[in-house]
Amino acid sequence: MSEPLLRALARMRALILDDTVLVRAVASGRQRGQETPWKRAEFRYVDLKAGRHLQVTTYDATQAHTANFAVGAPARDAVDDLLDQPFANWNVETTTQQHQVRVTKKLEALVHTTDRDAEVAADRGHDQAKSRLLAEDDPVLVALGISSADGRIKPTRQAKYRQVEEFLRLLDATLTDALATGHLRKPTAADPLRIVDLGCGNAYLTFAAQRYLSHVRGLPVALTGVDVKEQSRSHNSAVAEGLGIEAEFVVGTIAGATLARPPEVVLALHACDTATDDALARAIAWGSALVLAAPCCHHDIAAQLRRSPTPTPYSLLTRHGILRERFADTVTDGLRASILRLQGYRVDVVEFVGSEHTPRNTLLRAVRTGSPVKGGSVRKEYDELVTTWSITPRLAVLTGLAEPGPVS
Repeated sequence: MSEPLLRALARMRALILDDTVLVRAVASGRQRGQETPWKRAEFRYVDLKAGRHLQVTTYDATQAHTANFAVGAPARDAVDDLLDQPFANWNVETTTQQHQVRVTKKLEALVHTTDRDAEVAADRGHDQAKSRLLAEDDPVLVALGISSADGRIKPTRQAKYRQVEEFLRLLDATLTDALATGHLRKPTAADPLRIVDLGCGNAYLTFAAQRYLSHVRGLPVALTGVDVKEQSRSHNSAVAEGLGIEAEFVVGTIAGATLARPPEVVLALHACDTATDDALARAIAWGSALVLAAPCCHHDIAAQLRRSPTPTPYSLLTRHGILRERFADTVTDGLRASILRLQGYRVDVVEFVGSEHTPRNTLLRAVRTGSPVKGGSVRKEYDELVTTWSITPRLAVLTGLAEPGPVS
């Protein structure tokens, strides 16, 4: 049942301003037709030398901004400023309950409240390590060789640790929004959230995702890693067994891997060239609710651009090799996003920092919101682009949107 939005937000405001019960609150998304200055805002209380403060972390497209406000008028003003923003979702966690507020198209509130099985304690620590999603001394990071035995990030693994943290922030935000909007079901111990990492390699991000979601977020998850190498399967299985982590690793190609049940969340991180297309096609065929894909390289479209004459007046974009390659990257991921939209997904293309594999650091984040689109402006723009440049995206072939192009 819906209720007046102001009434629901007033209840959430009271919980956020109660420093004795708030564990964490998150505001995300935007109401239809509105814009917000922040992609996301997080609230938690921290104990400083000057006393307890409300810590507010806001995220724009590229970075996080953190500020602390003393309990009382400063905290109230900070909360009220963000409550005035047209966020679409509010998630408020207290020591005894979890509240989800979703703003409808009619600007009413759908509120879902659940009681915790047991009361939890809020973490009021303010040091840098505790503000991270996975602490430096987390057993997973030690087992993966990112942290040393004494729980410190190795100097040579700082970039990998930053990559893990940024990926977890993106995954956390995506899951939070999808759960709040109903695009992803709430998992239970009897029916955990099914996640697959296609082309998982040594499974750095696979293990990090499992650890964060299960131990930090408290979400029941069943995670599977797929890789073509038996060496990866045996290595990752041994790591999982040593950590006591329930994760399955199987040998197979992205296109041919067999899973017991279709996954609800698909990860494909740094799959090379058309392997990303294979992963996206599998996710679409499975009807997966969420997809996070970070492409690695883009040879296929680049080769097609070299074979075909450049349409007028765009020769300046392809005359020089380095510009043609960068243009191919943009076209490839733009077409992938368009095809996902045609298949019923809402797509964001964001920066994925910390990658050691590609300087472009693009991540496609897709949420299944409806049925495939048969026509309209999205299909028209797609058709015009591929026709103008005489290219055939691999993902279009895999999803039946196009016939295979000429073989080079």
